Amino acid sequence: MDWQWKAWDGLTKSDLYKLMALRQAVFVVEQDCPYLDADGLDEKAFHLLGFKDGRLGAYARAFAPGEVYAEAAIGRVVTADFVRSTGLGRPLMQKAIEGVRNTWGSVPIKLSAQAHLEAYYNSLGFETCGPGYDEDGIPHLPMRKEP
Repeated sequence: MDWQWKAWDGLTKSDLYKLMALRQAVFVVEQDCPYLDADGLDEKAFHLLGFKDGRLGAYARAFAPGEVYAEAAIGRVVTADFVRSTGLGRPLMQKAIEGVRNTWGSVPIKLSAQAHLEAYYNSLGFETCGPGYDEDGIPHLPMRKEP
């Protein structure tokens, strides 16, 4: 995988198109969840893009502490169908955590996890930090990783 960690101003038009297309293909179409993906936050985020043979196979975005939560945040964690079941989700999250640490230092990280992925995020050091909630018709949990 060719991993790239980019601020908004570092994204090319092609990067932006590919990441929006991937997020919409998975979160809107595959998960049958109509919601506004272009939420106005991308300009404040750092973007982790994972390319395999020139195709975007993995993506996540991250925010500085205070932008979304008091903690740093990771979200929009997604893999493309052509790389699923290859174990790429773990390196994606490890790279996202590394990007947060390299950009903002040793800070707590929070995310909003789909509830069925709780054990997966637990295995990466995240702990549930509040009650579950519904987000766009999908059960979610707030999760936090200490520095």
